[in-house]
Order: sequence, then C-alpha cells, then structure tokens
Amino acid sequence: MSCRVFYIGILAAVLLVGLAGPVQAAPSVTVGSKKFTESVILGEITTQLLTANGVPAGHREQLGGTRVLWSALRKGDIDIYPEYTGTLRNEIFAGRKLPTLAALRTALAGRGVKMTAPLGFNNTYALGMKRGLAARLGIRTISDLKAHPELVFGFSNEFMDRADGWPGLKRFYGLPQTDVRGLDHDLAYRGLEAGTIQVTDLYSTDAEIAYYHLRTLKDDQGYFPDYQAVLLYRSDLPAKAVAVLKRLAGTIDEAGMRAMNAQAKIQRVSEQKVAAGFLRKHFQLSAPRRRAGFWQRLWQRTVEHLTLVAVSLSAAIGLAIPLGVWAWLRPRTGQVILSVAGIIQTIPALALLVFMIPLLGIGGPPAIVALFLYSLLPIIRNTYAGLHDIPPPVLESAQALGLPLRARLRLVQLPLAARGILAGIKTSAVINIGTATLGALIGAGGYGQPILTGIRLDDVGLILQGAVPAALLALAVQGMFELAERLVVPKGVRA
Repeated sequence: MSCRVFYIGILAAVLLVGLAGPVQAAPSVTVGSKKFTESVILGEITTQLLTANGVPAGHREQLGGTRVLWSALRKGDIDIYPEYTGTLRNEIFAGRKLPTLAALRTALAGRGVKMTAPLGFNNTYALGMKRGLAARLGIRTISDLKAHPELVFGFSNEFMDRADGWPGLKRFYGLPQTDVRGLDHDLAYRGLEAGTIQVTDLYSTDAEIAYYHLRTLKDDQGYFPDYQAVLLYRSDLPAKAVAVLKRLAGTIDEAGMRAMNAQAKIQRVSEQKVAAGFLRKHFQLSAPRRRAGFWQRLWQRTVEHLTLVAVSLSAAIGLAIPLGVWAWLRPRTGQVILSVAGIIQTIPALALLVFMIPLLGIGGPPAIVALFLYSLLPIIRNTYAGLHDIPPPVLESAQALGLPLRARLRLVQLPLAARGILAGIKTSAVINIGTATLGALIGAGGYGQPILTGIRLDDVGLILQGAVPAALLALAVQGMFELAERLVVPKGVRA
C-alpha cells in the first residue's frame, strides 16, 4: 500500500514539473525586492533599466524582510536588491559605528557586497496617527506620547524587533505604552482607520500618509537615522550591469518616490507600469516588460503550487509510513520518533522557512523541505495508530499461519491499517496546500504570490486569486484520496 501511494505521488510530481514547459535560460542578473510596494517598484525599475541596456535581468519580488534578502544576496540567489543606509547600520551591522557612506562601503566589501551612491531620497522611519485624534489629544511630537499611556500601538513585525525599532525607541523616549502589537505593515493602516490601534510606524514616502489623513509625529529628539535608498549588489556583478546601476544615483527624490507609491497602492497601477513610466520620463526608455495575462499567471501559480505539494508530500509518504511502522514495532524508539515529529510541527512555518535559507537559499528547495517536515507527523501518527489498533486475535491468526514479519505486514497489517494511513496522508495534504502559500515569501511562487500582493495593495480581488484556487485544490485533493481509498483499502475494512 505504502509503495503504491508513494510511486503515484512521485509520478504526479514528475508530470507536474513536465507540464511547466521547457526550462528557460535563467537571466544573467537577478534583482530581489522586499515585500513592500516601494521595494518592489525600485526592484522593477532596476530590472527594466538593466534589460533595456542589454543586461538580461529577472525580478524576484516580495521575498520577505531584510534578513531574507541579505542572506539571498550573500548566498548568490540574487545579485542586487534595494536597501536603506539606516537599515544597514542598525540591522546588518548593528553594534558597529559606521557614520559615513565610506565606512558602510568598507564594511560591505568585507562581506563581498558593494553599494551604489544614494538614489536621491531619504525614506526614514516615523510614527503616525490619525490627524483628528492627534489634534484632539494635542500630540505633535513623539515626546507628546508620554502623556498618553492608554494609546494602543501597532507596529510592523520587523519594526517590533529591529535595533532601530520599538525596543530602542521606547528606551530613548521613555514611552510608557504597554499595549503594543506586531502586525503586517500594510494591515496597520487599516487598523488605524478602524480605530483598533492609534499609533503605527510609517515610512516617510508612504502614499497612505495622505490617503488616510495621518499626522507624522516629529522626531523631536532625533532618534531615527537617515535611511538613504541605495542598491546593494554582489562584488562579482558584471561591469556592464554595475555601470547601469550607477545611472540611477540621484534620480529619485522623496516626492517622486511618494508619487510612484501612490500610483501603485492608491491608483492600483501595476509596479511594472509605474517603473516603465519612471524610465520613460528620466531615461527616455519606452519598452516596459510585458505582464502575463490572468489565465497565464493562474496556470503558472497552479503548476508552482502543485509541484511544491506533490514533491514534498511524496517524499513525506515515502519516509513517514516506514517510520510509523518502526514506531509500532519498537515502542521506545517510537516515542522518540513521534516526539521529534511533534516538535517539528510546533515550529512556526515562517520561522522554519527562514531557517532553511542559509542551507538551501531561496525558492523551491527550502519550501519543499519545510513542507516535507510538516507533512510527517500526521502520517507517522496515523500509521502507528492504525497498526496499534488492529485486534490482537487477527495478529495471532497471522502468526499461527506461520507468516514471517514482512509477509504479515504486507498481507495483513498494512491493509487493515490502510484506512487510518490514508486519513493521515489526507490531513498532511490539506495542511501542505495551505502552508505552501507561505513559500511565496522566499520566492517559491504558488498561490501565495497573489495573496501577498493583495495584502500589500489592500486588494481583496488579488487575495481571492490565491485563496480560492488553494481552497479548491484542497477540496480536489481530499476527493482524490476518497477515490484512492476504494483502490487501496480492502472492501471488508471499508465496510
């Protein structure tokens, strides 16, 4: 039973990879971007400018936060990404005094990374709140917040943990607030609008500041450093590509960046078109990248998602069923196996994905390994339980017939436990399909890509483009295993 299901899964994985079509040549340069709109726009501008100047380039967008992009750059999974000097000083090189750009360049060179001159704008952190509330409470500066400990703060998850974020800001200003929540940066604006939070962190170029009628609180004691936008790139980047990157220095001012953010987030213009408009205005380039149509994108995401699920689930089936059998045969060892699988299951999915990056880079491999690990526990536990619950008289009858252990397993015990084993595989498959959406954070694609974009742009339609196919896929897989039960489980057991 286990071999049959395992080989069916492997065959499905091979077919799905084949359906993806012929493998295209990878671009010579890969640009990365973080999972917020400004970074995606800057990544798209860089990609289109490189391509227009004869350097084949691809864009891996929305790859999570600073540490994900930095690790990917160091490992060689990407070659360029937009960053900010304040982030470099306070996150990448925390604890080191690097007051000048020259000092930053020297520190980066020691890691095999180089940096362009500033692009022209300072996107510093700030705190903001609704104008009406700020006026009513008389709050204009960050220091004014000390008189209002009742206010609820909601900060981006990255700001909650950064050296230059909430912990340092709280100490520096002596802020008394205790109701402080971490959430996605894009969701924080909706929280302000709904009144569930009163203060959040802003970027000075955010389009939402004007759209949601927010007041930016003055950093009256000068806590936040400069966040000059730059491009980081690998030291071995071809000279032709480096020359193109240098052309972007000083071309984007704060007003221009805020306007481009507004085009993407408020006017719902795609980042590709926003970038093309910038290049047309500043470099007289008029050849934007063509955006794939809806059905083409849906097909691509479906193949990516199915491949992640099929490969990881097939591997999990091939290992988990033997482990479940072993756990039943050797109870002491079994407790260790079940405990280890249970511990893996308790690790947050996003944390597990990030743990894989230093070992496997970004993209499909770390996502597949993480999904494989998450798929083990239900199959191991159900295999163990299915074998353990077989009535003793049945086992005694098999032994009385003189069947050796392997024959008893193959002919009697596994068929009787098949229904429970399939239930475990079905549970793992459904969990796998849902968890695979997080793979988009590390460049694995799948249905998580439109979901992330929809959250970032506050576009319910885009969120549904990922959520609905994922739900339908889970239902389809569940139905497929219901049919598989008729083939695998003996009729007497089904009855």
